[in-house]
Amino acid sequence: MFEPAILVLEDGTRYTGRAYGAQGTTFGEAVFATGMTGYQETLTDPSYAGQIVIQTAPQIGNTGVNDEDNESRRIWVAGYAVREPSRIVSNWRATSSLDDELERQGIIGISHIDTRALTRHLRDKGAMRAGIFSGDAAALSPDEQLKQVLASPHMAGQNLSAQVTTPEAYVEPAVGQSHGNIAIIDLGVKRATVRKLAAQGFDVHVLPYTATFEDIQRLEPVGVFFSNGPGDPAASDDVIGTLREVLGHRIPFFGICFGNQLLGRALGLGTYKLPFGHRGINQPVLDKATGRVEITAQNHGFAVQADTEGVIDSPEGFGRVEVSHIGLNDQVVEGLRCLDIPAFSVQYHPEATAGPHDASYLFDRFRELVLSGQGAATDVQASGLEGDDK
Repeated sequence: MFEPAILVLEDGTRYTGRAYGAQGTTFGEAVFATGMTGYQETLTDPSYAGQIVIQTAPQIGNTGVNDEDNESRRIWVAGYAVREPSRIVSNWRATSSLDDELERQGIIGISHIDTRALTRHLRDKGAMRAGIFSGDAAALSPDEQLKQVLASPHMAGQNLSAQVTTPEAYVEPAVGQSHGNIAIIDLGVKRATVRKLAAQGFDVHVLPYTATFEDIQRLEPVGVFFSNGPGDPAASDDVIGTLREVLGHRIPFFGICFGNQLLGRALGLGTYKLPFGHRGINQPVLDKATGRVEITAQNHGFAVQADTEGVIDSPEGFGRVEVSHIGLNDQVVEGLRCLDIPAFSVQYHPEATAGPHDASYLFDRFRELVLSGQGAATDVQASGLEGDDK
C-alpha cells in the first residue's frame, strides 16, 4: 500500500505522488538538479541545505547507497523529489537502498510525480518555496498546505553556514612531502575538496565558519581556501570581513562556489539571486584565458555581479580584478582573478564528485600560486597549468 504525498509550490501548483523516504512535512526552496548520476553525492552536498531537490533523471536509486561516496557527515537536502525510484539495488558496493537511507535520516521525499513538468515550471517561473506533505499532513486542505508553504522562509537573506560547518577543527595530512598548512573555512565543504588539497601536498586544516583571522594566522598558513556552501552571500558579513583580512595580508587565496561569491563581495562587488540557479554536472564554462570550454559540476543559486569584459578596479581597494570564467548558458560570472594580490576563485566545483574532471587543474593552479610566492594569480596562468594533463 502506497502512502500519498503532495508537493506544493508557493504559487499554488500541486503535484500528487507517493511518499518516499520519511513521512511528514518539510519546507525548502524547490530546485532541480540535472545530473544523470551521483545522487548520493548530491544528497550529501551541504550546499543543498534548505532546498527540496528535484532530480531530472527519470529513475533514481539504482545503485543504492554505500559508506564511501558521502561528501559529508549526513544528507543535507530539506526534501527530495523523484520520478521513479528503482525497485532493486544493483551495485556490489551498496550497503542500503536509497529509500531506506532517506527514511533512516528523516528526509521527507515524494516519488511518482512528473519531474519533467515540474522542472519546466521552475525554469519558467524560477526557484520558489515549496513543501512536501505526506502521512497525516497529506490530508490537510490545499489552503492549509499552501498557507504553511507561504509561511516558510525565503532563501534570500539566510545564513546557513552554521548548520553545515564542521563542529570542530580537524586536519587532513598532506600526501607525500608537505608544502605547508592550508586553512579551509568550512562553509559546507565536501570531502573530495579536502582530499584534493591534501593530494597537492598540503596539511589541510578545516576550520568552522566562525574562525577569525587570528585563528587562521595561528596556523601560519601558506594559503587559505573558502569552500562551497548554502545560503545568501549577502548574509555572511563576518566571514567576508575575515576574507578581507586574508586578502590584505596577501595570503594566497582560492575560493569555490560560495567562496567565489564571498570573494566578489570582499572585493566590493555585488551578488544577486539567479532565477533558478545552476545545479548539475553538465554546465559549460568558458575559461577566457585559454579559450577552453570546461564541462563543470555546479550547485548555486546566487552569482557575482560584474562586467565580464575588461578589468575592474576593486571598490574595496584590492587592486585590479577580471572575470576569468563565464557560463555559456546564460553569461553568468563563473570565476574571478585578482591581478594585484594572490587570489582567484571559480563558481563551480573542480573536485567534481560526481561529475566531470575538466576543472581539476585548478588545484594545481592553487599549489603553483602558493609555491611561486609571486603575489599574483596571473603568474600562475603564465606557468601553463591549463588542463588535467599538465
